[in-house]
Amino acid sequence: MPMTIAQVLTPGSLAAGPQPTLDADGGLVLRPWRDEDAPAVHAAFSDPSIQRWHARVSESEDEARGWLAEWRDAWERERRASWAVAAAATDEVVGRAGLRTLSLEEGQAEVAYWTLPVARGTGVAPRAVAALTRWAFDDIGFHRLELQHATGNLASCRVALKSGFAAEGTKRSALLHADGWHDSHLHARLREDVRG
Repeated sequence: MPMTIAQVLTPGSLAAGPQPTLDADGGLVLRPWRDEDAPAVHAAFSDPSIQRWHARVSESEDEARGWLAEWRDAWERERRASWAVAAAATDEVVGRAGLRTLSLEEGQAEVAYWTLPVARGTGVAPRAVAALTRWAFDDIGFHRLELQHATGNLASCRVALKSGFAAEGTKRSALLHADGWHDSHLHARLREDVRG
């Protein structure tokens, strides 16, 4: 059936080339995941704060290594895009930033992130989200990025607002965590929004 509108992004918009490394302010880089990052991913998903707001738990470094392979494959299939957030000087992984729920046809995606305990409260997450947002809008051409978090996750709300994602509303009983259903805040940023 013919479409009446053109696709915002065409297949291959991401996977036509290798996943890039993105520079972020404050001495950070967002780089593709490597197998040797498995200990950091395992540590992240063993952390109670990350477990509270995520659906996965890592039982071993081998399991985390399998996730890394899935994340790389997701780039090739243009389903998700995930980066290690690392200190540029040491290459130490301090977090993750990525896009999920990709819709190239509509030019939309959802931003996701976490930080390891050592990096919390240092501005790593907002700087990583800012770098990812610039790339998604300026280099790829996404139209809209959304960011969603449980209403009880106040740290994520601060990251969203610091990163220029306007609060759009509350979605009732939208996120399922280990302790049950949570309302979520929906934030979004459009390509034409004034950059902060």
